[in-house]
Amino acid sequence: MKLSEVVKVMGLKIFNPEVEGWEMIEVSWGYASDLLSDVIAGLSKDELWVTIQRHLNVVAVAKLKDGAGIVITKGIIPDDATIKKATEEGVVLLGTEMNTFEFCGKLYNLLKYGEIR
Repeated sequence: MKLSEVVKVMGLKIFNPEVEGWEMIEVSWGYASDLLSDVIAGLSKDELWVTIQRHLNVVAVAKLKDGAGIVITKGIIPDDATIKKATEEGVVLLGTEMNTFEFCGKLYNLLKYGEIR
């Protein structure tokens, strides 16, 4: 599923829409974790990373693993330096007011069944 579809259906905020071609990024699955070492070990290419982390290091991890983007939950907003670095690195930063559990449940249904159940 295209990232633009996920953003639309899930009502996500895009913190850095300047990332070229973000709309066409393929999202194959999701991965939820707030522990960077776990994400390094477990995030696969084209997966959407769901977290409450918002610091600069998340950009480096997402870039390293070639993830589809980062969704920051609970209405948490990354600082300007993180948004700037993510834009420079081509990492899409997204946000939602939902908590991680709720967001992951809806994302699972969207990616598995093509709809939110």
